[in-house]
Amino acid sequence: MNLSGREMGILRTIGFGLGISGAELEERTQIAAEDLCDILNGLIEVGFVESRSLTEHVAVTEFATESFEINPSYANDLKLAMKR
Repeated sequence: MNLSGREMGILRTIGFGLGISGAELEERTQIAAEDLCDILNGLIEVGFVESRSLTEHVAVTEFATESFEINPSYANDLKLAMKR
């Protein structure tokens, strides 16, 4: 499992608990909305992250009000990958 630094930062910010809103994620990571949306859509596409509404693609205009969480099926694998 190869994750970029930005992907790992986003996954750490989302956390393995309750998840986080898109607006809070943008505020905490300080990544531009367009870039953040691209990274989130990539993580959603491979299944590592889920949106609470279960959409398969999140638009820049919608992501701030959406909530994101780590897919529990990948949680252990992601924890191991981020420790390396």
